[in-house]
Amino acid sequence: MLRKFLSLIVLLALPSLAQAADITGTAKVRDGDTLQVGNTRIRLGGIDAPSTDQLCLNTKGERWTCGVAAREELAKYAEGKNWVCHARSIDRRGRTVARCEVDGEDIQKWLVRNGWALAFTRISRDYEADEAVAREAKAGMWQGAFIAPWDWRVRNKKTPILGATKPPEGAHAILLASASGAVAPSPDCTIKGNVNSAGECIFHQPTSRWYTQIKMKISKGTRWFCSVEEAEAAGCRETRR
Repeated sequence: MLRKFLSLIVLLALPSLAQAADITGTAKVRDGDTLQVGNTRIRLGGIDAPSTDQLCLNTKGERWTCGVAAREELAKYAEGKNWVCHARSIDRRGRTVARCEVDGEDIQKWLVRNGWALAFTRISRDYEADEAVAREAKAGMWQGAFIAPWDWRVRNKKTPILGATKPPEGAHAILLASASGAVAPSPDCTIKGNVNSAGECIFHQPTSRWYTQIKMKISKGTRWFCSVEEAEAAGCRETRR
């Protein structure tokens, strides 16, 4: 009985997330739905954006790095502006799940309406109407064909394809691949990243001594980057040789 009483006192003493102060400041965008404000990592709630190594197809059936594009578009639109994030919960990766406003604008709504994220209806139906607008306008990912981000992370040959246009023949093979595959996802994404024996992520530019010796295999933890900034944002350092 005493133990239950003490536990209740502790719970009452701890502030709930609903009562927690808003997280405010400028943000560093990590990907299309993840950012950092100060020391707080934030996951934008109610939406799901493509992973940075996810590929999509454009109107011509050509592959493009839609995950990188989602991150870059969010960064271009919102970095340097004032963010106000209302915390809702903590996810299993320790990130604060929040609804955020950028200069007073609902940033989740902006992402979904511009086709850089989908409404994550398993969690919230708040952005369904905005997704319909993006689909009708063929905005962002909706311009061609793609796999929903939550399906792409557990993808297989039966994973459904979305898009505003009929996917071309062979679309599955392209969309099931990733920017971490054996071939660079685009001519602008040729920096190689690998994990060394000490567990560090190292990136190699084409001029690196070891560049040609790095074999790109997902099973080995390798991936492609489009810029030094992207590699560093992923926690990688440049090779010292």
